[in-house]
Amino acid sequence: MASLGIEDYRIQNFHGATMNPDWLTAEHSTGTSIMAVEFDEGVVLGADSRTTTGAYIANRVTDKLTKVTDSIYCCRSGSAADTQAIADIVSYHLDFHQIELGEPPLVETAASVFRELCYSYRDSLTAGIIVAGWDKRKGGQVYTVPIGGMCVRQPISIGGSGSTYVYGYVDAKFKKGMNKKECLEFVTTISLLYLQSCQPLEHSCLLVPPLNPCLHLGEFSDECTHTVSITCVVNPTTCKDDTALALAMSRDGSSGGVVRLASITEKGVERHVVLGDQLPKFFEG
Repeated sequence: MASLGIEDYRIQNFHGATMNPDWLTAEHSTGTSIMAVEFDEGVVLGADSRTTTGAYIANRVTDKLTKVTDSIYCCRSGSAADTQAIADIVSYHLDFHQIELGEPPLVETAASVFRELCYSYRDSLTAGIIVAGWDKRKGGQVYTVPIGGMCVRQPISIGGSGSTYVYGYVDAKFKKGMNKKECLEFVTTISLLYLQSCQPLEHSCLLVPPLNPCLHLGEFSDECTHTVSITCVVNPTTCKDDTALALAMSRDGSSGGVVRLASITEKGVERHVVLGDQLPKFFEG
C-alpha cells in the first residue's frame, strides 16, 4: 500500500478549491502550562507535556523542563522551535561562562542571558520562559522572562495558556516559606488542575527507584533526596478542592499529556512524572 505524505492531506471546498488543514502550516507550539515555586532549600518546577500544531497534537510527551546547567532549568512556553533554540544558545553561553569562572554560573546570570536574547529578538520570537535553579550565593531562585524580554524574580511563577485558569487558585493557596514536600504537592495539584480536574483517587503512592518503596503521597521525601538526577513516578495527590473550581481548571485544550516535575536543591536535581493514565477524568459537558 502506498504511503501518504503530508502534502496528500488536502481538503476541497464546494467550489473545488484546495484547502489545507491548519496544522499543516501552523507553527509547533508548546501549549502550555508551566510553573515554578521557590521553597526554603531550592525550587520546584512543573509542566504538562502537550505540543500542538494548530488543532493537531504533535507530541503528547514533550519535556518542557529543559536543562540549562546542572543546577539551572527552564520551563518553556510559546513556539517550540524558538524556545528550544533559545535554551540551547543560553546553555552554550553558560558553558563558556563556567569555564571562565571556574565555578557554576548563577541563576541570575542565566536569567539575564535569556532576557537579553528574548528582548533583542522580541519581534521575531514567541517565547515565554521561566528560569529556576539553585546557586550557592542566593539559594533557590525563580525568574520570569515573558514574551518581550522583561525579567523579574518571583517566589512563584506560572505561565502558558493554562495559567489563565489557575491564577485565582494560586493566589488563594500559595504561601511563602513552604518546604519541599509542600511545594511538590502544590505544584502537582496545580498541574493536575491544568490538565484535567481535581478528583480524589483511592490509591495514591510515590514510587522511588531504585529502592521502590510505596509511600503515601505527601511523603515526597527524604528517600528521594539522597540520589541526584533520578526519576520518580508519582500518582496524583488527593484533592479536596471545590468541584466548581475543578471544572473551571479543566478548560485548557492546549495542555495535556503527563505532568513533569523537577526539584532542584544543593544536593542536585530530582525528576518526577505523573503518568497520563493516572490523571483523573471529569465530565466536561
